Amino acid sequence: MPDYNLIREHKSSTGEAFRKMLVFMKGEKRNLIIAFVVMLLNSGIALLIPYLIGYTIDHYIVTKIYSGLLKYCVILLLIYIASSYTEYLQTILMGSIGQRMLFNLRNAIFNKIQSLPVAFFNQNKAGDLISRVNSDTQTVNQFFSQYLMQFVDSIFMMAVAAGIMLSIQPNLGGAGLLPAVAILIFARIINPWVRKKNAISLKQYGLLSGEIQEGLSNFTTILAFGRRDFMRSRFEKVNKENYKTSVISGLVNNLYAPVFTFFSNIAQLIVLAYGIYLITQGNFTVGLLISYIAYAQSFYRPLRQIATLWASFQTTMAAWDRISIILNLESDLEYGKDGQNVPNGKSLLQFKDVTFSYPNGKIVLDKINIELEKGKTYAFVGPTGGGKTTTASLIARLYDPNEGSIHLNGISLKKYSAAELSKEIGFILQEPFLFNGTLKDNIIYGNSEFKGISDNELLELLKKNGFDTLFQKFDKGLQMKISPDGDGLSLGEKQIIAFIRAVIRKPKLLILDEATANIDTVTEKQLQEILDTLPPETTKVIIAHRLNTIADADEILFVNANKIENAGNMEHAMQLLMEHRRTS
Repeated sequence: MPDYNLIREHKSSTGEAFRKMLVFMKGEKRNLIIAFVVMLLNSGIALLIPYLIGYTIDHYIVTKIYSGLLKYCVILLLIYIASSYTEYLQTILMGSIGQRMLFNLRNAIFNKIQSLPVAFFNQNKAGDLISRVNSDTQTVNQFFSQYLMQFVDSIFMMAVAAGIMLSIQPNLGGAGLLPAVAILIFARIINPWVRKKNAISLKQYGLLSGEIQEGLSNFTTILAFGRRDFMRSRFEKVNKENYKTSVISGLVNNLYAPVFTFFSNIAQLIVLAYGIYLITQGNFTVGLLISYIAYAQSFYRPLRQIATLWASFQTTMAAWDRISIILNLESDLEYGKDGQNVPNGKSLLQFKDVTFSYPNGKIVLDKINIELEKGKTYAFVGPTGGGKTTTASLIARLYDPNEGSIHLNGISLKKYSAAELSKEIGFILQEPFLFNGTLKDNIIYGNSEFKGISDNELLELLKKNGFDTLFQKFDKGLQMKISPDGDGLSLGEKQIIAFIRAVIRKPKLLILDEATANIDTVTEKQLQEILDTLPPETTKVIIAHRLNTIADADEILFVNANKIENAGNMEHAMQLLMEHRRTS
């Protein structure tokens, strides 16, 4: 079984990450071009303003021609208004693009998670997955919708401002741009460290989400055992670690701004001192120096913005690494693959030299060969942890064996599509899972044969199968609202819904994994009546500890110590269990 654990280090190159992120912006080419043009227009307006101010000083203030001064003040006002509009338009365009990207990205992650096997969910906490789908994708979205165009805008402004500074006075321009080299060296050195600290912070945030989700999901059990103190101490420990990593992440992210500001101020001093010297030499004017200082600010102000944006970019890259781990995963359960067929005769299901173990765990099943015949009922018994549920999971192809093969009707399980397997094999668990919706939605869930079926047609079908008596328990009928946790329903009523949902599919093989363990004998009898409506050729696999549940099984199989052996009758099965208890 592959390792699907997400809590591991993963680092994408910046170029690779951007290429993959842009995949989720398909169809946005036109909007991106418009946003880019608006950005250029906005930057051009901003770069025009220092020139106009310097020109006004030299031609109208120094010469005291105040009519020209008023005229250029009006021009500058109109330019400021135009700049505000283009900036607003740019924000709207990039915000819309970012939201559509977020929609596509979350869809892709959720669809990928849906395609992964049970092993993935066993190895990862739900809270951490929720954090990646919600929080990490939002971080990526914020960068694209709010920061990316600012980043491009800043680079453009810096390039043009540097070009203007060098063209006006090369020596002054070179002196003014020299501190930028120190800034680039500093950023180059610190970037990997910042990204690493952000990755640790996001990882710890995912663990915190997992702890919250686990605590809330099991709150009833916590109350029942009076262990709020235990859960409180666990949460406090994880929360404290999250606090520490968040503080460190915040500190390292905020290192950029003061360093960038310091070197920016040094550059301003250099320009001012050198500019005054040039004025004293008669090689510069006061208006030109003011324009030059403004262009130096136009170079270093975006650089200071980049300091903030760069910290956000490092956080984005760390979030993307967490997302891309999921997107890069491939399920080991490929459907419709080639597989060797075997003659089946009376057998419905066959294990051929099946060996299975969990990641980094001991072997659960070793070289197992069993055959389940059509129409028979098989009971799997054995000690807890012996491999009963694992065997049932292999039958339902929730996992694939490490070695060997499993065949249904003589055909390798790997050859079946997911829909075909779902139709052929039913699985009822000890804890029934209900979906948010109506009773009808829960009964026909995942059954393509009943797509579009009306309430009357479904009621007639239930009556035909003898479920009408049981259905009377639900006085609000098929449109009764059901919440995911089944509030207002007893465990027996939940299990009745789960049984009906599985049985009306008429599966060739039905697995019941402790399906009646937590219900009373009256409800258990009603559930047995549901099972009796199955066609006689249906094969049933029952995992149970109640002796009355497995007493009528055609064969009893003892599962333990990597082996599955025929226990013969109930007495022999009990003897095997007693021997295990004595030796363990």
